[in-house]
This record gives sequence, structure tokens and C-alpha cells, in this order.
Amino acid sequence: MENRLKNKNTNNPDVWTAIQHLHKAIAAGGVDPKLLALVHLRVSQINSCSPCVHAAATGAKKAGDTDERLHNVAAWREAPFYTDAERAALSLAEAATRLQDGADGVTDEIWEEVNAHFTEEEFGALNLEIALTNFFNRINRTIKEPAGRTWS
Repeated sequence: MENRLKNKNTNNPDVWTAIQHLHKAIAAGGVDPKLLALVHLRVSQINSCSPCVHAAATGAKKAGDTDERLHNVAAWREAPFYTDAERAALSLAEAATRLQDGADGVTDEIWEEVNAHFTEEEFGALNLEIALTNFFNRINRTIKEPAGRTWS
């Protein structure tokens, strides 16, 4: 696959500054970086965004996560490797990502489960991570960004 966008340096620098501020806000939310990477990975798997799948797995490994957990995140409901809080976050990630085709979105049950495990600040960081990942997934799919070249 070849990237359709030949020169990324021509992009508006204000966009990159805004994205950096969003990343800082997510980090300030207090969520474990391993969990943020798992959420990024799961959302990117759903959206078939190979550069984001690659970046999420790379980031999770750097944060200390295991191959066992990374290889099973697509089947997290059936795998024994995740805490109840992680399961709540992954459920939120899936529901917020699968809004198309009449999906239910984030139900009250999912909302309550996430609230049982995370503070308001953490919930906000998770929600922002999910939204930002979906944002990047859509950009990368549009420009055909190849995995492993840019976002690792």
C-alpha cells in the first residue's frame, strides 16, 4: 500500500498542535497507558486501520503489556487476561466505535459499568482516546497510510 498523501509537512501545523494538546489531555486523565493502548488497538481493529493497529501494539509493548494480552484483545470477552475495568473500557470502545448500521451505541448498562471502574477524569480520557483513535483511523484509511512507517 502506498500513502496517497505525498507530503505530510504541507499540512496545517495548527492541526498537529491541536492533536498534541488532545494527547496531553488524555495523558492527564490518569488512565494506565497500557489500557489506553488496548483501547486504541481494539478500536483500530474494528476500523481495519493497519497503521493504528501497529502503533497501538508497539505502544502497548513499550508500556509493558504482554503479547498474550495483545494477541487476544480482539476476543477480549472470551479471554481471561483482562480485568473488569479493562473489560468495561473495551466495551465502551466497541460501542462508541460501532455507531454505524443502527448499532445501539453506548447503552446505559455500558455507561454504568464504566462509571463503576473509572473516575470522571479517567472516563473523559477514555472517551477522548476512543474519539481520537476513530479520527486517526478514518484519516489513515482515507490516505492509505501503510503500517509501520509513520505511527510507531
